[in-house]
Amino acid sequence: MIPLSLVGVRVEVPTNQPIVLLREEEGPRHLPIFIGPPEATAIVYALQGMETPRPMTHDLFTSVLGDLGATLDKVIITELQEGTFFAELELRRDGSSFRVSSRPSDAIALAVRQADDVPIYAEDTVLDEAGVEFESEDEDDQVEEFREFLDHVTPEDFAQ
Repeated sequence: MIPLSLVGVRVEVPTNQPIVLLREEEGPRHLPIFIGPPEATAIVYALQGMETPRPMTHDLFTSVLGDLGATLDKVIITELQEGTFFAELELRRDGSSFRVSSRPSDAIALAVRQADDVPIYAEDTVLDEAGVEFESEDEDDQVEEFREFLDHVTPEDFAQ
């Protein structure tokens, strides 16, 4: 498994399709994942510390985990099948760990709501298949390269 860090959420132009961007912590690759607008909103709200008048679904799930005495230990992006990413939540309760299937966007939205940092990982095969390298090391240049990438990528580009 390869550790990733969350770069943020961007919007692909002209379709206005949100993409969550993850970066390999000890390597040059980035992992862009197309997500839905509600999940993009949920991730951005949590990253910006915004609170909604009523709990969002991911807030509710965080509360349920706490009430059950469970913690989210990690998020793992497990596979890519026909352009669709799959993930799992690794949860811990009473000294036992177990995994629950999840969409990556929901897993990330849940992870960014936890009191402690929750590591995000991808299986090697996922990054080998869908990882994207940007040439520049400068973050502003990388953002610009990512925007150029978004101008030309489609969800079908990830289907193999």
